[in-house]
Amino acid sequence: MGSYSVDVAAIAYKLKDTTNWWRDINGSRLWQDRIFHILAALYGLVAAVALVQLIRIQMRVPEYGWTTQKVFHFLNFLVNGVRALVFVFRRSVQNLHPEIVQHILLDMPSLAFFTTYALLILFWAEIYYQARAVSTDRLRPSFFTINAVVYTIQVIFMFYYFGKVPIERRI
Repeated sequence: MGSYSVDVAAIAYKLKDTTNWWRDINGSRLWQDRIFHILAALYGLVAAVALVQLIRIQMRVPEYGWTTQKVFHFLNFLVNGVRALVFVFRRSVQNLHPEIVQHILLDMPSLAFFTTYALLILFWAEIYYQARAVSTDRLRPSFFTINAVVYTIQVIFMFYYFGKVPIERRI
């Protein structure tokens, strides 16, 4: 039994160098740039697909104006396009001053993502309510209220955080 634990300890000791690959990648500027550029390309691809879909729908039925479906594709294009740009220019984004500009640029796509998929829920709720012959009058105001609350909380958080930091630095 004693030799078993010694064997396991010897194997574990030999394997300790296998975890260094993560430190190597994490410390490598080249690897980080490649990973972020791949992510930028993937987000750019999703943004391009959303834009093509938006244009296709607009060409097919231009007389309806901005429908829920068109707004959904536009928001998808916007969210993924901004994320792609953030990944391409991430080193420049990290050096932006004042710091609140960085946070706004990094947080806004997430908030727009929330709005995009809240809009998708609104779309399906409207279909469900219409299929059940229930009034949909309260759905859109609820959508706007929920989004206003989420954006307000984010703005309050930013004012609190960035209003508090300079006071602490003075002390």
